[in-house]
Amino acid sequence: MAKPTPTNQEKTLSENEFIVSKTDTKGKILYGNKTFIKISGYEEHELLGQPHSILRHPDMPKAVFKLLWDRMQAKQEIFAYVKNMCKDGAYYWVFANVTVTQDANGNVVDLHSVQRKPSAKAMEVIPNLYAKLLAEEKRSGMEASIKMLNDILNEKGMSYDDFIFNLQY
Repeated sequence: MAKPTPTNQEKTLSENEFIVSKTDTKGKILYGNKTFIKISGYEEHELLGQPHSILRHPDMPKAVFKLLWDRMQAKQEIFAYVKNMCKDGAYYWVFANVTVTQDANGNVVDLHSVQRKPSAKAMEVIPNLYAKLLAEEKRSGMEASIKMLNDILNEKGMSYDDFIFNLQY
């Protein structure tokens, strides 16, 4: 399936809508609720079995996904702001909570994500922050982008989690 060309068309979730999705440990989509399917513009059969990266918007810095995957491998949940791309090239922002499901032996079985509309406060900060991280990534690589994020957090005297929660609530 060809990757869509990004447009400036934004789609938004209502305050009462939640996206729920589940992927395997490699990021292939196992489940998506009706809201997920509707906003993405894909049919259910087009999403199932595909890597979740089918929705990755080119404005997203790789550093954010590295942080996400590092947390998943450590069996820790993460909250993150994510800009996704729809089948038609439109985009939508979400505030995502991603958790791991473990079996009785502690092995990761799958990843579960619940996503909601990000706060207006977050949308005043995150797009600009991600643009800076992405520019640094293009200039000097993902590790430089991660360092930039850590430097920003250190300047604020905040952990990543505190920073993210303070923007949402």
